[in-house]
Amino acid sequence: MTDIHINVAEMMGGGYDDFWRFRGRYRIVKGGRGSKKSTTTALWIVIRMMRTPSANTLVLRRYFNTHRNSTFAQIQWAINRMGVGALWKATMSPLEMTFKPTGQKILFRGLDDPQSITSITVEKGHICWCWWEEAFQINDESAFDKVDLSLRGQMPKELFIQHTLTLNPWSDKHWIKHRFFDSQDNPNVMAITRNYTCNEFLSDADLALFEQMKVENPRRFAIEGNGEWGISEGQVFENWETKDFDVDAMHHDYVDYGECRYIERFGLDFGFSQDPTAFIHAMIDTRKREIYLCNEIYKTHLLIDDMYREIKALGFDGAEIIADSAQPGTIAELKKRGLFRIKPAKKGQNSVRDGIARLQDYHIIIHPRCVNAIVEFSNYVWAKDKMNGQYLTVPVDEFNHLIDALRYATEGLGIKRFSW
Repeated sequence: MTDIHINVAEMMGGGYDDFWRFRGRYRIVKGGRGSKKSTTTALWIVIRMMRTPSANTLVLRRYFNTHRNSTFAQIQWAINRMGVGALWKATMSPLEMTFKPTGQKILFRGLDDPQSITSITVEKGHICWCWWEEAFQINDESAFDKVDLSLRGQMPKELFIQHTLTLNPWSDKHWIKHRFFDSQDNPNVMAITRNYTCNEFLSDADLALFEQMKVENPRRFAIEGNGEWGISEGQVFENWETKDFDVDAMHHDYVDYGECRYIERFGLDFGFSQDPTAFIHAMIDTRKREIYLCNEIYKTHLLIDDMYREIKALGFDGAEIIADSAQPGTIAELKKRGLFRIKPAKKGQNSVRDGIARLQDYHIIIHPRCVNAIVEFSNYVWAKDKMNGQYLTVPVDEFNHLIDALRYATEGLGIKRFSW
């Protein structure tokens, strides 16, 4: 194979010199949008593997089906960015990339199929590097430990075992913060924060969006812009948890007189550019006073046709959907498209306060795939009085799009008590 000459510094830009050279076992990067954490990791993997003929890489996400449009596409981008596409072979089944001159592989797996990870092997070389993308979604620290322990054994001199975790720092309660960021005296750990200011490739339009976010959504800017930990102090909801559950089985869980145990509800909150369109699917057990959040849609720049297609793709186009009444025209257009049972929420005086009280009266279980719901419940907090710092009974108007959709969806459930 002829030599390949790549100017890494020019391709990568600044801000990641220490990251690039670190050889310890744990390398963690938290950062906001545009911080280059994922693109830099993808470039590092491709370059390092081409330099190290016996190295193989495992790429992990919470759910396997999220790889194709994220990590898989990101590594393809890195390969094309370096102009070495002819040297790599990408396959969709199995989902992997092979460096053709040596047979080295980049393997993609999900924690929703543990067997595919624990039984993994390669024909040539060793699996020594592991990239955990969107690591905030890994709620169970023991799942990380199992994979960590599976990467072991004596390595050739040129290899080293390393886990790279990239994440948006949505909550300071996450185990990653306590394990890797709160103690900085472990030479095997590099835990760093990066943000958009180290990304010299951003356009003026990109930078303008951050400036707009800084003014209009300061708490979101602190996390998505500056890469700071989301502070969960003053949370509106403390009555929730993240847990796997079988949604299909819930549809067949019957109680007395053949009635289904759960009430199914759907809510929709409209957005477009900065604010996302948010759709929530909930199953409610009124006897046990439990709300299960099963599916979500959370996307910006959705046009009316896009909204309809997204909801139809989940199979809920025939459902009764309670939508934000502030946009009657959008509701009418969605009804024309095929959401025949969509109707506006019954907003009124104190509707936000009453909706919060209603949700506080239930225990809320969020399926791990509802990532944005987890983010919102982690960061939805009470406002503070600017004079004395005391919490008010009014929430900050941020991190609430799915929560608003859930308020609409649960109209009519009633309120047994108030928390204030």
